[in-house]
Amino acid sequence: MDFRQSFILAIKSLATSKARAALTMLGIIIGVAAVIVIISLGDGLTDMVNENFENMGTNLLMVSIMGRGTDEAVTEEDMFQLALDNPQAIAAVSPVISCMSRNKIGGEVLTSTSVSGVSEQYADIKSFTLTSGRFLQYADVFKMGKVCVIGSYVNDEYFQGKGLGGTVRIGGDNYTVVGTLEEKAGYGRGSDDDYIYIPYTNAQRLSGNARTNMYNFSAASAENTKEAQWLIEDKLQRAYGDDENAYMIISMSEMLGIMSTIQDTMLSVLVAIAGISLLVGGIGIMNIMLVSVTERTREIGIRKSLGAKQKDIRSQFIIEAGTTSAVGGVIGILVGITAAGIAGNALGIKAIPSVTAIAVSFGVSVAVGVIFGYLPANKAAKLNPIDALRYE
Repeated sequence: MDFRQSFILAIKSLATSKARAALTMLGIIIGVAAVIVIISLGDGLTDMVNENFENMGTNLLMVSIMGRGTDEAVTEEDMFQLALDNPQAIAAVSPVISCMSRNKIGGEVLTSTSVSGVSEQYADIKSFTLTSGRFLQYADVFKMGKVCVIGSYVNDEYFQGKGLGGTVRIGGDNYTVVGTLEEKAGYGRGSDDDYIYIPYTNAQRLSGNARTNMYNFSAASAENTKEAQWLIEDKLQRAYGDDENAYMIISMSEMLGIMSTIQDTMLSVLVAIAGISLLVGGIGIMNIMLVSVTERTREIGIRKSLGAKQKDIRSQFIIEAGTTSAVGGVIGILVGITAAGIAGNALGIKAIPSVTAIAVSFGVSVAVGVIFGYLPANKAAKLNPIDALRYE
């Protein structure tokens, strides 16, 4: 009996006992669907995290200075000079000062919008794109100009997309909008698009603190991030000594690497857990195939008496087991793709099953059927034809 005949017999066997076949395949269906959903959501989450890090810039370095009491050892001029002295490693630097002030546009108080004081280099560091106007300039910072740049959410929500030239009241002063930013990420209240940027010199006055505790650096390239980090750390160590609590440097490229490692580990654990369903499905197939061998003992005896060899009987039952798991795998793939799409939409993640995930899931499902179907097939092949014919 060739493969085609065995396959046709396997399909007929499944069609004859639909309920039993469905229950047999249930474990495989759940396992394959779970693997596809987990891998799809994992890939979608990874892409989303990578996109967010790319928006922030993988060559971004965030420096937080706690200092030692009231000791002001490092100033903005020191940081700007560090960048000027090392252009091969550091492309730009900007102080970042958050303003805790009462802000209004027209008669509406801005409860979710953040106001941040930055330098003219901040746009390059964060890879901002302007939809109109310009970003802050050196003259704005030097002269403490009452100008600001607004995010896309602020522009759309409060100015109906026509914010350029508008007025924002920040801390009691009116600021003129000189630029509007393109939507960057997470459009909505409290997102990165719900921001207003003013010169950091103004922010120092508003916050009542002339000392800057936060800086953003941009390395000249991703390859120079390590060098830039070393230069900044060397500068701060000279100022604050070996006091590890005096400052902190966060590298986006290092953070991305850590996040990727964590995600890969979690994904592997979840896939392994989902794989248990495939194992359970394989045991179910083996159990049903053993029952099938018992039910078809006389059929096996007749086939052997007509000249069928052990390999023919064995291959027939292995193909039946493989076909059962393959059909379950196909159904599991369809269920998994559908479930991944629904879950992705609910979580706001672009979950598109990869061809690799589908192929691997299907291959594993067939392999599980063949492996767990071997024992019943081998049992059937070794039946004594005379005893099989006498079986009632």
